[in-house]
Amino acid sequence: MKILYFTATGNSLYIAKSLGGELLSIPQLDKKGIYEFTDDKIGIVFPLHAWGVPSYVAEFLKKASFNCEYLFAVTTYGIYSGAVAMHLTNIGKEAGYSFDYINRIKMVDNYLPTFDMKKEIEKEPKKFIEKHLVMVKSDIASSKQWILKESILNRASFNYMAKRGNKPFNEKRLKVHVYGEGIKNYIEVNDNCTQCGICTKVCPVDNIVIDNNDGKIALSDKCFMCFACIHNCPSNAIHIKGEVSDNRFRNSNVKLKEIITANN
Repeated sequence: MKILYFTATGNSLYIAKSLGGELLSIPQLDKKGIYEFTDDKIGIVFPLHAWGVPSYVAEFLKKASFNCEYLFAVTTYGIYSGAVAMHLTNIGKEAGYSFDYINRIKMVDNYLPTFDMKKEIEKEPKKFIEKHLVMVKSDIASSKQWILKESILNRASFNYMAKRGNKPFNEKRLKVHVYGEGIKNYIEVNDNCTQCGICTKVCPVDNIVIDNNDGKIALSDKCFMCFACIHNCPSNAIHIKGEVSDNRFRNSNVKLKEIITANN
């Protein structure tokens, strides 16, 4: 069994590791141009973005081909899972494959413009992560055929978000909903920065470099808002304008070096 995963704060990596099998990092695969996969079972594990599949993962899946008897996907999410199953199913149809199983596991929501990480971490025990993980593992072991059911409201909400594109959902709070070049206007790096380079190593799309002239962080136009750089900064030096607090999160079962290995 192969598990293809993307992680920013360790939630999805923890799930991927728990499912077992051969772990394959989507950023590593994408950088090497590897898009064809063969095994008896193949799984995709990723965090929810904007009530659907992260744009980066979606683009990867559109290029991918899977030769397997059982294709499954598990998404990690915090509050609301939107229409991720519909989004995945549509991506599969476009690329010429279909999913046998799509499910979700509720974990700490690490979306900084909306949530205080300290408060979200305090809620973690109430999400019964291990209980849900055991159920998902059992389903996959038995090759259960099941696709997450989503309401018309969920699908409509996702479609609304997709149509909005780069426009902020709440301009007073979510100014950070600006991708590409616009992200430069909403990222601040304070004097805590030690130019350690961790942010450059955890960014899955190589969007961050350290300027050789002044040692400051410089951003390119490939950002898709995973926040790996912000959450994993050891000096808490990187900030989003409008963030709820300066508290940060990384899954307690995953080490920083694992995220670096996965995304570097």
